[in-house]
Amino acid sequence: MNNFLELLQSAFSPPHIPLDNLLLRLVLAVALGGVVGCVYRLTQRADNPAAPSFVATLVLLCVIIAMVTQVVGDNLGRAFTLVGALSIVRFRTVVEDTRDTAFVIFAVVVGMASGLGNFWVASIGLGIVSAAAALLFWLQRYTFMAQTGDWNLLLRVSAGFGSDTPWQSLFVKHCDQTQLQSTATARQGAAVELIYKLRLKPGVTPLQFLNEMNRLEGIQNLEMKRTQQ
Repeated sequence: MNNFLELLQSAFSPPHIPLDNLLLRLVLAVALGGVVGCVYRLTQRADNPAAPSFVATLVLLCVIIAMVTQVVGDNLGRAFTLVGALSIVRFRTVVEDTRDTAFVIFAVVVGMASGLGNFWVASIGLGIVSAAAALLFWLQRYTFMAQTGDWNLLLRVSAGFGSDTPWQSLFVKHCDQTQLQSTATARQGAAVELIYKLRLKPGVTPLQFLNEMNRLEGIQNLEMKRTQQ
């Protein structure tokens, strides 16, 4: 019984952290989190610009994890208590790019290292991961790893088209590869939605392709999204 009471007391008693040490760790978390956000933004593809809210989230996440580390310390009971409290939170935002997930984990690790006072781990790890991100960005942009013009095209046409597909001639003109992914009815059967996977020819821009597609009669809606690779 006494051991159980001691466990509860240690779980809820705050750890003793010198104020100057706490401020130093949190300031370092802010600075390193800012670097993480800058690296993410500088290595983002030009056609998929970084959302300012996500960059800010990386910085705040780094600081929050540093604070969590200070609260938990080396106490196992306090760690389980905090995990139970945080499990109430539900996140609805879907991360479409796996690269974003990697940077979220990056910010978490940097914040944890800062909170524990492992300044060398945070600094050296930040430098190495940043260099790797910059190298991969360069490879994907200028070498054999460069992304091709792969897109998903959502095409909505009126149901009266039947089997006619006048857009096929534009596919041949502007695309190296085309593949029909799915078909579905829309607007209570008054329209048909087609999803194609396209690979644009070198030099063909999405805007140029959409402008020519939009000139076709009967097309109600067009939407293009780059496929994640």
